[in-house]
Amino acid sequence: MLKEKPQPTLTTISILGAGWLGLPLGRELTEAGYFVKGSTTRTEKLPELTAAGIEGFLLRLEEDLPAKLSADWQAFLASEVLIITLPPGRRDAEMIIHYPRRIAAILEAARQAGQVKKILFTSSTSVYGEANGWVSEKTIPLPNTDSGKALLIAEQGLREQAKIEVTILRLAGLVGPGRPAGRFLAGRQDLPHGQQRVNMVHQDDCIGVIQAVIEQDAWRETFNVCADEHPTKASYYPHRAQLEGFEVPSFAHDEVQAEGKIVDNTYVKRKLTYTFRHPDPMTFPV
Repeated sequence: MLKEKPQPTLTTISILGAGWLGLPLGRELTEAGYFVKGSTTRTEKLPELTAAGIEGFLLRLEEDLPAKLSADWQAFLASEVLIITLPPGRRDAEMIIHYPRRIAAILEAARQAGQVKKILFTSSTSVYGEANGWVSEKTIPLPNTDSGKALLIAEQGLREQAKIEVTILRLAGLVGPGRPAGRFLAGRQDLPHGQQRVNMVHQDDCIGVIQAVIEQDAWRETFNVCADEHPTKASYYPHRAQLEGFEVPSFAHDEVQAEGKIVDNTYVKRKLTYTFRHPDPMTFPV
């Protein structure tokens, strides 16, 4: 006899950033029985949110959200769970300053609105920097990029407050619809570090882990979200480029053959009893 899926206990969810990940996530959560709100900065995206069963809000997150929130912000934040899927802006030369301030601003706005009880924040495994070998959630983060540093500061700000329960997902390299891995290095030749391992995760598993966190009430946690297998760059990128119709890259033979960073996903699988839908990046769906 099939075990019945538990009914949602947290019924209203707001997704700040209903884009590449947030939109399909919202669609899945709606289909699972949650009432979902999603934000976008583009008017033309609102019909797409509506078509997915998501209540759309046209909102822009600034560092100085007004002390008195607008009616739209109040309505958007009238939820039990807030999911933040906004990455640091790539074109922002001062993202280390601006991005953490924006996250702090939405945290303060959520406190003001008074209904958000849980926050799920999508960070990145880039917070581990250029570590060599296995990294787990217990590894001390040492980011070496501005985006990694900005994310880590934002993580720390979210953890330091106590009124709202926060879970942080450190996502590996994102692959899925509209983000084929084969395009990343397409056509480039004599690339270095071919024996380094890749850390990838499919969009389906990002959504699956987020759903598991909500359904299992797994808050005040930090999880690495990465596929089980870690092929070498020299085997992975040419394979995916050929499979997906891109110009195949090549890798030079390095004298020093370092594995590079390898992200350990053991904890998220054990804690959430989660099995990755796409465990091997070599066989991710095209």
